[in-house]
Amino acid sequence: MMGIPTAIPAGIATTAPLMTEAVTLPALYRLLTFLSPAFPIGAFTYSHGLEQVIDQGGVNSAGDLQVWLQDILRFGAGRSDAILLKETFQAAGRGDADTVEELRELGLALQPSKERHLESSAQGTAFLAAVAGSWMPPSGTPAGRLFAGVATGVAGENRDPWPYPVVLGLVCAAHAIPEAAALTSFLHTFTANLISVAVRVVPLGQSDGQKVLAALEPVIAGVANEAAACGLDDLGSSTFLADIASMAHETQYSRLFRS
Repeated sequence: MMGIPTAIPAGIATTAPLMTEAVTLPALYRLLTFLSPAFPIGAFTYSHGLEQVIDQGGVNSAGDLQVWLQDILRFGAGRSDAILLKETFQAAGRGDADTVEELRELGLALQPSKERHLESSAQGTAFLAAVAGSWMPPSGTPAGRLFAGVATGVAGENRDPWPYPVVLGLVCAAHAIPEAAALTSFLHTFTANLISVAVRVVPLGQSDGQKVLAALEPVIAGVANEAAACGLDDLGSSTFLADIASMAHETQYSRLFRS
């Protein structure tokens, strides 16, 4: 088995995101709840195209997985979704419903394939419904009032779909979860879920999975820092192989995941 790379490529920050606001215990409790694998959004059913890559032999070791995920984080959905989360967080904090709606539409339009659209929209819409049903935020802030307005439309078959990072940004703002903590936790959860896919499908040992997650800590920190400093003009990705894999997965003969 290929060894796990330990060197961090040039240009990747090795410091944690700057925490400009303390995370209160209630905010921490809610952040841990919202991004727990047990939160009912079905995250475990999506592989972000990784199942197809593994099936075709592109990832067959812990080392391969680390390199693949590093690129997804730096140049793909990891970075782009983090920017969308941050922009939504800030718009919600201002109570800017029009911008949040634009970000909802943009987050859906940026998906490169049918399955990736499903991955983001199904998780995001389920997340919104779960929070509205059990974790309604206080309505005394602009973000809280904005969420309350959005939550009124979550029932019924004709409800609008929500991309996951956008609704997560809205919810974190409404629950007074600091931006830096939300960004880092989102990227960690995204990465850990894909590592879980590889542990099951390659298969990898649990220890190898944890080694990959540990090795990617500075990458996640760097991407969170970058996203915090970026705007919508910085959106974009160049992970073409991952996008093609998500398209090919739609017709994969035998599969465990929905993307």
